[in-house]
Amino acid sequence: MVRAARAKSNSGIYHIMIRGINKQLIVEDDEDHQRFLEILKECKVLSGYKVFAYCFMRNHIHLLLKTENESLEQIFKRIGARYVYYYNRKYKRSGYLFQDRFKSEPVDDDSYFLTVLRYIHKNPVKAGLSNSADKYQWSSYLEYLNSNSLVDIDFVLGSMNRDEFVRFHNQKEEDENVLDIGENKFRLADSEAKIIIKEVSGIENTTDFLNLNLIDRNAYFKELRARGLSIRQIARVTGVSKGIVERS
Repeated sequence: MVRAARAKSNSGIYHIMIRGINKQLIVEDDEDHQRFLEILKECKVLSGYKVFAYCFMRNHIHLLLKTENESLEQIFKRIGARYVYYYNRKYKRSGYLFQDRFKSEPVDDDSYFLTVLRYIHKNPVKAGLSNSADKYQWSSYLEYLNSNSLVDIDFVLGSMNRDEFVRFHNQKEEDENVLDIGENKFRLADSEAKIIIKEVSGIENTTDFLNLNLIDRNAYFKELRARGLSIRQIARVTGVSKGIVERS
């Protein structure tokens, strides 16, 4: 079966998820967590990527990074080879460790970047592993507040201070439509979403959705959701409020 092409990011920023084969653990103790962090640092020097967030969830890992000198495929070939060698040697096993290829989604706008950042840091809370993001040891949340050795924190802290960072993470907003462990589809880039919107509606300027009559607009929204666009993405690209898209 031919694999779907990986959606490319215009910004070079991606949300990536790596999962253990058959849902098996890929980081089992503190030594494993520390070794994966060391590998991310080593490969960052070699591949030249930037890291904005990470979270290790035992049987899967979330990363938010920006490619610079190498492709995602080259980057994760480096990371995977190093970690699998370490893991198999330590646990006296052989064969694959990660399930299929890693999953990724492009992050092409500031709003969605912050949504993914918060989602990654709050993943342990959602999973019941911690009561709050600042109590979980194996994510980048504390690197934004304290010492930092891996994460490029200036990208985020250039637009908000640490108090604002904490308040943003404490917001109750539901971070829906973010690539998750149970997700089988890749998120469409906004540029691809605009093409689909034009195909479905025949409208050249996506902001013209604001001037459509109710019946036509709702019919288009239903078709766009059937085509794989999320409610959040439709709202962002067309300028129509998320609540209106939800009710269509």
